[in-house]
Amino acid sequence: MTWYLRKEEGIRTPSEAKIGAPDGLWVKCPNCQKPLHIQDLINSLYVCTNCGNHLPIGSQEYFRILFEKDGYEVLFENILPTDPLGFVDSKPYTTRLLEAQRKTGLTEAVRCAVGNIGPYRAAVAVMDFGFIGGSMGSVVGERIARLIQRAVEERLPLLIISRSGGARMMEGSLSLVQMAKTAAWLSEYGKTGLPYISVLTDPTMGGVTASFAMLGDINIAEPKALIGFAGPRVIREATGKDLPPGFQEAEFQLEHGFIDLIVDRRQLKSTLLRLWNMLL
Repeated sequence: MTWYLRKEEGIRTPSEAKIGAPDGLWVKCPNCQKPLHIQDLINSLYVCTNCGNHLPIGSQEYFRILFEKDGYEVLFENILPTDPLGFVDSKPYTTRLLEAQRKTGLTEAVRCAVGNIGPYRAAVAVMDFGFIGGSMGSVVGERIARLIQRAVEERLPLLIISRSGGARMMEGSLSLVQMAKTAAWLSEYGKTGLPYISVLTDPTMGGVTASFAMLGDINIAEPKALIGFAGPRVIREATGKDLPPGFQEAEFQLEHGFIDLIVDRRQLKSTLLRLWNMLL
């Protein structure tokens, strides 16, 4: 998305900007290119009022959308990422972590909370793509596992909103272990008979798709969300076949039975409440 900012040197269009930035009043929809006033965008839950395009948002915005005002507690912020492998590519992993924390104001790529959504007390995890592409490292997996454990102990409905590029390569096999760990805890959660609802947003890829994101009792996607394990080029090279257009979009996934519902963000909370009314 593009923000028009008035500075001394005139109007500039930075390539990235955080939604809700106080110095940005207008946003250009990346889909229809129509200008949107930031207040109108906030009122529409960051969905373009012209074409319905869902602009990307993070955990703080989803918490505001879902939870009753001041009706939630953020958990596990004391569990922080480290650099167990001493990984260095173009820069040390520790530097990347510090830069991501400074840029986003987050401690990791997932935030977990327990709070009130309508009449229900629920356990909720939301991934933040802005933190190293929402990648799943050992702390992301540990936070989600502990949230599931909390949901088991307190018998809470579980909701996880995914937006991720997949496993975090800087942690090697330690990041891949999180796939099995979160899946194992979801198996334990399944024994409670309570519903786990997974919401897949754009994009949900890699090891996150191959683990907890697709293990919901009900899997919901936002419109046009990109959902898959590997990118189209990798799949094409591996299979040697041409791929159908839009095969990784939510609408294709729904048609072929990989997800259960596509829900407009503006109806997400009411849809969750209807599902919980039936399932609880």
